[in-house]
Amino acid sequence: MAQQFKPSVNQLAAPIAHKMIDNAKALRLVIDKLSNGTTVIDAGIKVPGGLEAGRLVGEICLGGLGEVHFSSSNNFKNWRTNIDVYTSNPVIACLASQYAGWSLSHGEGKEKFMALGSGPARALGSNEPLFDELAYRDQSDNAIMVIEVEKNPPAELADEIAERCKVKAENLTIILTPTSSLAGSVQVVARSLETSLHKAHELHFPLEKIVDGFATAPVSPPHTDFVKAMGRTNDSILFGGEVHLFVDTENDEAEELAKNLPSSSSKDYGKPFADIFKDSGYDFYKIDPMLFSPAKVTISSVKTGKSFHAGKLDEKLLDQSFS
Repeated sequence: MAQQFKPSVNQLAAPIAHKMIDNAKALRLVIDKLSNGTTVIDAGIKVPGGLEAGRLVGEICLGGLGEVHFSSSNNFKNWRTNIDVYTSNPVIACLASQYAGWSLSHGEGKEKFMALGSGPARALGSNEPLFDELAYRDQSDNAIMVIEVEKNPPAELADEIAERCKVKAENLTIILTPTSSLAGSVQVVARSLETSLHKAHELHFPLEKIVDGFATAPVSPPHTDFVKAMGRTNDSILFGGEVHLFVDTENDEAEELAKNLPSSSSKDYGKPFADIFKDSGYDFYKIDPMLFSPAKVTISSVKTGKSFHAGKLDEKLLDQSFS
């Protein structure tokens, strides 16, 4: 897929990371250095972190190509704080940067470190086939990665990431956002637009025809239990997420995308994600991949001027999950 605009997501995200480092105390963060010089930003393991830290991580995940803001919504009686996401470069921002597609691992046995990496570093070092489809690769002497984990990665893994990204280890920044933290909750819910892009890709919709996008979803309250915390962040999007995509297509393509995009089109829809995960034997691969998408969508054709709406917000299931 040819791209007219090929920005450096790592270079665009770097000033946001520097802002987090420069304002670490105010943002309730801890900045550490691994033995190889890699900078680690702890946004919720040893420190409280917070909503603003999560908002900034969301913008870093978008490769500096999008904005993340808080807003007040009347969609639900009990959950009025929303996270709005906007980018004029949704394919690059969401799929080439934000999507958690880089599988990371180091070590053996109980000490083995495993996680999924997201953020701009993917566009430098990940070997995901998706990048061939996007026809996009970044060029940068710095790299930024976001990992949803409860502990620091080993320096050896940072060395591997830096080598794959072809940057010096001291020019690598790793941001840690546990799902159970406030920052972790925010940065995951800020993926509401990304879930729609990912599902559009799974539906084989031509990505080059997606020209703009906006999304919003309610902030999920954190939980100390990992599965419940993960479930709530997913449910925020599945039951409370709204997405508006602008596409350069004829009406039939736009209407078909609208019909298939909402989470309610999945066979697994109907109960909180933590319950679905438990019923699957805690195996993600047994869950219908079509589930991971926003609750309600609007698809507007910039070619014809017509819009199509599908899906629904589900207050009952959101209350069940969040409460």
